[in-house]
Amino acid sequence: MGMWILESKSMEHVPGTTRYFDDPERPQAATSESATGLKCDTSGPVPIILVPQPSDDPNDPLNWPLWKRDVILLILSVVSIFATSLGPILAANTITLSLVFVVKFTKVAELTGYFLLGVGIAGILCVPSARIWGKRHLFLLGTVILIFSSGWGGASRSYTSLLWARIFQGIGTAPFEALVNAAVGDMYFVHERGKRMALTNLAVFGGAFFTPILVGKITHTLGWWWSFYFVTIFIGICLPLLFFYVPETAYRRSTHLNTDLASTDDLQPLSKPHESGREANNSTEIEPNTAADTTQGEVEKGVPEPGSQPVLNGHHFAGADTPLKTYTEKLLPFSGRKTDDNFFKLFLRPFPLFVHPAIFWACLIQGTMIGWTVFIGIMLAAIFIGPPLFWGEVNTGYAYTGAFLGSVIGFLIAGGLADWSAKYMTRKNNGIYEPEFRIILVIPQTIFGCTGLYLFGVVCSNPTHYSWVWSVFAFGLQVGGMVIGAVAASLYIVDAHRDIAIEAFTCILIFKNFFSFGLTFSAYDWIIKGGVYPTFMWIASIQVLVSLFAIPMYVFGKRNRSFFHKHDILKMTGLA
Repeated sequence: MGMWILESKSMEHVPGTTRYFDDPERPQAATSESATGLKCDTSGPVPIILVPQPSDDPNDPLNWPLWKRDVILLILSVVSIFATSLGPILAANTITLSLVFVVKFTKVAELTGYFLLGVGIAGILCVPSARIWGKRHLFLLGTVILIFSSGWGGASRSYTSLLWARIFQGIGTAPFEALVNAAVGDMYFVHERGKRMALTNLAVFGGAFFTPILVGKITHTLGWWWSFYFVTIFIGICLPLLFFYVPETAYRRSTHLNTDLASTDDLQPLSKPHESGREANNSTEIEPNTAADTTQGEVEKGVPEPGSQPVLNGHHFAGADTPLKTYTEKLLPFSGRKTDDNFFKLFLRPFPLFVHPAIFWACLIQGTMIGWTVFIGIMLAAIFIGPPLFWGEVNTGYAYTGAFLGSVIGFLIAGGLADWSAKYMTRKNNGIYEPEFRIILVIPQTIFGCTGLYLFGVVCSNPTHYSWVWSVFAFGLQVGGMVIGAVAASLYIVDAHRDIAIEAFTCILIFKNFFSFGLTFSAYDWIIKGGVYPTFMWIASIQVLVSLFAIPMYVFGKRNRSFFHKHDILKMTGLA
C-alpha cells in the first residue's frame, strides 16, 4: 500500500497506474531499458516516455506541435466562456424581466433552470455523435445554435419566447460543457494535462461569472436585450476562428498505443496482439529490436533500429504511410467514423455508468458545488434587490465580482497544485503515479467551498448587521472551491478512466444540470419556509459530507479501477 492507496488483490498492474515517473520533476523519465521501442519527449534535459504513445500518423493530434494544440484549446476555451456565460446572464435582470413580462420573481429564476435543462438533454445526444463522428461538427453546430438563439433571446418580447430561446441556448452550450475537457485527453499526454485542464474548467465553470458584472450595467444603459445581442456578436466573431483553426481532435487510435489504459506492467509495445480489439487495426505485434549498434539518443527518441521496423500483419506500422490531410480536408465537419459501434448503443452508454463509484463520486464533487453556485446566484437577486438593501441591477451585477475573482483564484490554485501535488506524491511513492493523487485537490475545495457556504448563510441571514462585502467574499470562496473541485473530478476521470471519459463527462453534465434545474424551482421555497441561516447550514453540511466521500475514493480507488476493469459495466449491459 503506497501513500494509503490500497493495492489490487487480483491485478499486478491496474489501468491508470503509470510506473515511469522515475524523476518526479520530469514525470515518466526514460531510461535505456524502459524507453526501448517507445517514443519520448526529448525537449527537456531528461527524456520523458510519452503516455499515451502517439502513432506514426501525421494526423494524430498527439503529433501536432504543442503551440498548435494550445491555440486549439485556447479557442475552445474562449467560445466556452461565451457559451456558459448564458447561464447566469439573467442574474442581475431578475426584477427588470419580472416587470417587463409581468411574471412572478420565481418565473424569471426558472429561465435559468430551462437553460440548464437544455444543456442536460442535449448533452445526452453529444455522446453517440462525438463517439461516432468526432467533436468538430458538434462544436460548429453548437456555435451556430448559440448565435441564433442568443439573437432570439434579445428579440424576445414575451416570456414564452424567451423561455424557448433559453432552452436552445442550453442546447448550443452542451457540446462545450460535455466535450472540451475530453478534448484535453485527445490532444495532450498525461504530463501535459494538469494546467490545461485547469484552464478549460475555468472557461467552462468560472469565466461565466464575469458576465453578470457587465450585464447589470448593460441593462441599465442599453436595455436587457443587449446582454444577449453582445453574446451573439462575440460568438459570431469566434465562429470563423473555430471553423478555420480547430480541426477534429478525436482520433481512432490503436489499442496498444493507449499505454495509460494498459492492464500490464510492460508498457513497451512488444506485446502479443489483442485478439478482440474494437478496431480492425488493434491486432498489432511489433517485432523486437535486434540490432546492437543503435545509439542511446536514438532509443530515447523512439527511433526504430535497423532491421526492426514495426510491422502490422506483414506491413509497416499503422499510420506510418498515411498522408497528411490537406487544409481543405481539415475544414470538413466530418472526418470519417471514429468507431463502428451502434448509435443507439452509444446513446445508452452513460446511464449504466451512474453506478460506477468513481463516476458517481465525480458527479457529486463537481455537480453539487455547481448546484449551490446556481442556488446562491438566485438568492443574490432576492437578498440584494429586495429589502433591506434595495440594490438596482447595476450593483447586483457588481456583486458577482467576488465570484469572478474566486474562479480565477481557484484556477490558479488548482493549476498550481494539480501538477505539483502529483509530482510530490509520485516522489513519495517510489516513482509510481496513481490517478488518485488528483483527489488531493478536494482538500482545498472543501476549505474554500464549505467555508464560503457557511459564511454566506451567516452574513446573509442578517444583511443589516453584516456588510455586503462579506456576502460577496463568501460567494467568491464558494466559487473558488467549485472550480478546484471541477478540476479534481475532471483530472481524475481523464487519468483513471480515459477510455470512458466522454460518457463520464456526460454523466457529470446530466447530474449537475438536472440537479441545478431542480434547485431553481425549489430555492425560494426553501428560503421562505426554512430561512436563510438554517438552509445554508444544511447545504454547507451536506457539502462537507460529499467532500468526505473523497477519503474512501482515494483509499479504495485503485481497487475500484481493478474491479471495474475486470467487471466492465458496459460489457455486462451489452453496451461495450
